[in-house]
Amino acid sequence: MLNRILLVAVVVPIAIILIALAVANRAPAAFTLDPFNPGNPALTVQLPLFFLLFAALALGMIIGSVATWFRQGRYRKLARQRAREAELLREAGPRPADPNAPSLPTPSH
Repeated sequence: MLNRILLVAVVVPIAIILIALAVANRAPAAFTLDPFNPGNPALTVQLPLFFLLFAALALGMIIGSVATWFRQGRYRKLARQRAREAELLREAGPRPADPNAPSLPTPSH
C-alpha cells in the first residue's frame, strides 16, 4: 500500500514533468568537448536537448551512487566482520555456566 502511494505521489509527477520537458526541448543543441574552439566539427555533436538533459541526469545518478557505495564501504566491512564473528560464536555453541558466578535471585510471586 505504501509503495503504491509513493509511486502515485512521487514517481508519476516526476514522469509527467520529464515527458513535458522532453516534448518541449526537441530542438537539436550543439554539444562540444572543445571549450576553446566551439566550432570544431570533430568534437561537436548535434543532439536533441532533452537527450543531453537525460544523459546528464543519468550520469549524475551513476556518479552519486558510486560515491555513496565507496563512502559506505567501512560499514559493509564492519557488517561482514560482525557476521563472521556471530557465525563463529554460533558454531562454538553455548558456554557452560560457571558454578562460581553469581546467579540471579529467584523471582518471588
